[in-house]
Order: sequence, then structure tokens, then C-alpha cells
Amino acid sequence: MTTSVLRRRELGAFLRSRRERISPAETGLPTTGRRRTPGLRREEIALLAGISATWYTYLEQGRDVRPSGQVLEALATALRLSEHERDHLLHLAGDTPDEPADEPEPLAPGVADVPALVEPNPSYVTGVRYDVLCHNPSAAELFKGIDTMPEPNLARWVFTEPAARQVLVDWEREAQNVLARLRAATGRHPDHPRFTRLIEELHTASPQVRAWWPRYDIQVSRSGTKRLRHPRLGVITLTHTAFHVAERPEQTLVIYSEGVAV
Repeated sequence: MTTSVLRRRELGAFLRSRRERISPAETGLPTTGRRRTPGLRREEIALLAGISATWYTYLEQGRDVRPSGQVLEALATALRLSEHERDHLLHLAGDTPDEPADEPEPLAPGVADVPALVEPNPSYVTGVRYDVLCHNPSAAELFKGIDTMPEPNLARWVFTEPAARQVLVDWEREAQNVLARLRAATGRHPDHPRFTRLIEELHTASPQVRAWWPRYDIQVSRSGTKRLRHPRLGVITLTHTAFHVAERPEQTLVIYSEGVAV
């Protein structure tokens, strides 16, 4: 199956997930008759976007139709997409080359040295599917077990490593955020074999992944704060800053500030 076919399927799934989140009352449409599915009907979204209901149905079904930029913007407005969701929609609807071979992701030159330079602040670099490509000793101490995994991966650590639920004080919120970022990345690489294996592994290992994945929450890497349980300092609040690598924008350098005991 080609990347373009998988991408069209992913586009259809994304459109459907967003359509099902909007109620008629939110859009001012009348509520008539019983609804067998949540949210708006296909013809209602088509009406709001000013396009043919048949043509919109083709998009959700993953057929080989090419929406214009104007149509995509109209759909983004009708579906009430956030800025990141709109960007995701445009990416799914665009033309992209086939996926690379099933090989480990190379680290951009010089980037591997940065986490050591900011020691003792915990720091690591994640790749396109949130593989941990490098990290410093403070990160290994804080994120217990991530350095002993055969294939260190942030999402795998969160959902399969028992220590993650102790380290992440707000585990459910942080786990949902990680999965939303992975969901967005997977949509950009629907035919990449390493993504496919990781998603299958997480679905097998975690009931939370099986429950949350169909919601199609998406998020991008961003700065913020986390409450973490440090092995020596106890519960601390850390500020983390994310930097995208210039040569490889889907690689992210993350640096945590020193925590304050609470």
C-alpha cells in the first residue's frame, strides 16, 4: 500500500474525528431526528464549509480527490480546528515523498554534544517518533529506566515502564500529551515501518493507548512545566524548553531547569 493511500486514509480518519466532536447546537444548526453517530453529519459539515456533500464524503472515505487550499481552509473553519490541527490537516492533504527505508534515525551533527554541555540540567534529544537519540546522566537519573531500554523511546517509556508512573506525578495528563504528539507525528508518516511497529507495540501493552488513540488528539512539542518525583530530591517542579534542530526539524532538544522541592 502506497504512502499516498495511507495518507488519504489518515486524512479521512482525522476529518471524521473532528466532525464527531461538534454538536449541531454549537454551529446553530437545528437538531432534527435521532442521530446514530455523535457530532455533525457529513452533509452538515459540507454545508458549513460550502462544498458538495458527496465530495466531502469522498475525502472521509480516503478516495483520490485533491482538495484545494481554499477548500481546506473552509473545512478548517467549519471543523473549528486549532492552529496545530489546521497545520496537521494541510500536511495530510499535501503531496509528500515516499517514506525512507526502515533504518535507525541519524542524529544531526553536533547535536549529541549539547545535553552534556548543560549538565546537571536533565536534557535529551528525541527523534521523529520520540526515540531518545541521546541524553545526559541527569536525564538518565530522573527518567529511571529509559537508558536501559533496548530502544529508548519516550512514548514506550511512558506507557510500558512501571517507573514512569512514579516519576510523572501527573502521569495521565503527561501520557495523554505524549500520545497526542506521537499521533500527530504518525499522521505525517503513515507508511513508516518503525512508526507502525511502535504503535502496534503500544496498543498491545497499554489499555490507555487503546482507549485514547481513536480520539485523534494531536499536539506539537512545546515548552512548559512538569511535576516529577526525583530519586534524591523528591517531588520537584521542572520547567522544560523544547528546541527544534535546524538541520532536522522533527528532532527536538529538550532541556529541563533545576527543580524546586515541594
